[in-house]
Amino acid sequence: MHPVGGHTPGMQFVRVYTSRGWVVLASDVSHYYENMETGRPFTAAFNVGEMLDAYDTLRAQAPSPQHIIPGHDPLVMRRYPPPKPELKGIVVRLDVMPRD
Repeated sequence: MHPVGGHTPGMQFVRVYTSRGWVVLASDVSHYYENMETGRPFTAAFNVGEMLDAYDTLRAQAPSPQHIIPGHDPLVMRRYPPPKPELKGIVVRLDVMPRD
């Protein structure tokens, strides 16, 4: 667990070790890939400066941008495969590299 500022007071993200290495589950620290990739914060922020700093903290805790999973981006479901076909659209495997 890593505390950071930004979207709301008490914001945290989790870093977990998987078969592909460390994966950062950003939660609401980065709602969408675009927020972090463009440096444009999410529209609702308790502290915009802390939110931008939190993006840097996410990057520092991940081996690459492909190891950061935003909290609400529907692209996560497209970029990662389901553990089995019948779970498509419900759950994905984050222990493998994304498709793109």
